[in-house]
Amino acid sequence: MTKGEMENTLSKALTQWEKEYLGRGSVLVKTDIVRNMVVVLLKGILTPAEKALTETREGILSVKKIRADLVETGAEQLKEIVQEITGVAATSFYTDISTRTGERIMVFIMERPLEQK
Repeated sequence: MTKGEMENTLSKALTQWEKEYLGRGSVLVKTDIVRNMVVVLLKGILTPAEKALTETREGILSVKKIRADLVETGAEQLKEIVQEITGVAATSFYTDISTRTGERIMVFIMERPLEQK
């Protein structure tokens, strides 16, 4: 599998995970493999209700916390998906959400560089 094919397969798999685990998928997913990292940008992840909540500071913090907790509970599943596709184990997983833009970033740190595969 080429690097581009792997990135595309990862994007599709992570979108499917979102739909199954969170109940809805993002509008756009872009995955990039950089050395020993898999970097995923997900756009359009907020529901209309979450967008309305982000109009106050308390709402922003609430949405960020709930979304972080939801993704953290599925972190092992996400790492398994990435390992199945890449053939390399993820040693670390980081994520954050922008309530202003409705984007989420996910970064998987892999045991070794994927660009060498």
